[in-house]
Amino acid sequence: MFQFNPIPNTANLEACVAMMKGGSKTFFAASRLLPPRIRTASIALYAFCRVADDLVDEALPGQAPLDVLRERLDAIYAGTPKDHVEDHALSMVVQQYELPRHFLDALIEGFAWDAKGRRYDSIEEVHDYAARVAGSVGAMMCWIMGPQNTDTLERACELGVAMQLTNIARDVGADAAIGRIYLPRRWLIEAGVQPEEWLQNPILTPGIQIVVARLLEEADRLYKQAQPGIAALPPDCRSAILAASMIYREIGVQLKREGLDSVSTRTVVSTTRKLVLLASAWTQAAWIRTAENQPKPLQAIQFLALHNQNTQASAQWVGAYFPNRAMPQRVAWVFDLLERRENERLQGRQRLHS
Repeated sequence: MFQFNPIPNTANLEACVAMMKGGSKTFFAASRLLPPRIRTASIALYAFCRVADDLVDEALPGQAPLDVLRERLDAIYAGTPKDHVEDHALSMVVQQYELPRHFLDALIEGFAWDAKGRRYDSIEEVHDYAARVAGSVGAMMCWIMGPQNTDTLERACELGVAMQLTNIARDVGADAAIGRIYLPRRWLIEAGVQPEEWLQNPILTPGIQIVVARLLEEADRLYKQAQPGIAALPPDCRSAILAASMIYREIGVQLKREGLDSVSTRTVVSTTRKLVLLASAWTQAAWIRTAENQPKPLQAIQFLALHNQNTQASAQWVGAYFPNRAMPQRVAWVFDLLERRENERLQGRQRLHS
């Protein structure tokens, strides 16, 4: 283990909390309600990921933000973090949980693909992107919560990918506004939509509706495949993760109700419906069981999970459980994390194109 000698831990965490207050009041409020054993770690992870995303999105011509981020990670994993509060805080997480670096490398690679305007021709290529920007987050949160075995990490990554596919289906119009298409281009062409021509006049067409519906079907498949992994999580996390999965899945259900129009509107799930799903998750979580025969993992996420086969830590969960904490409080952080990540990505691009 490396020698860890940062500025005082309390100062690092207080600085990250201040960052959350200024940048995301909703996430800050939710993070305070996490079980203490993972609350500070999640704040530290969020702070670094947010800063990294902003650094890439807001880079000026001639800058090399990805090289800077890799250098900062080098220093963090060497135990000599750069003089940034989020770097010191992330070093604490790396030390306490022995967080594998390849999760963060994958996330940064996803940021790089966004910065380069990468095209995604097939659904497999969309999977590859989603595995990096969302599957990696699922893997890191799973690792911090406790299960560090390959099967559970695979399910966590697949849940992250499913949520990202939902985001893509919901944000077709917002992405088009900044010249981006994340829908599989081959699917678009098969549906009679020429991607570059459509970007010049992004309107709802039957072809777009067909592709959005196909993407939601793929997301549903992955939500189902990932669900048994929730049973392998610590008891105080299961209802929260199940609720987050159900709420994200409901976005797709609502989008279908609205005629699959994610071009002119952005689908939201009503507060009333969220409360119903929260209550449902609370009752259903106890009945989820792990799969007797683990499904074949999504090809795109295997590089995240299989990397740990020879270095798996035992599935010992740090600290005590808090099963009596109100589930609606514990679920908020999961939903807000991905919501905030997607909103900031879109806002950053809009600033660059304004």
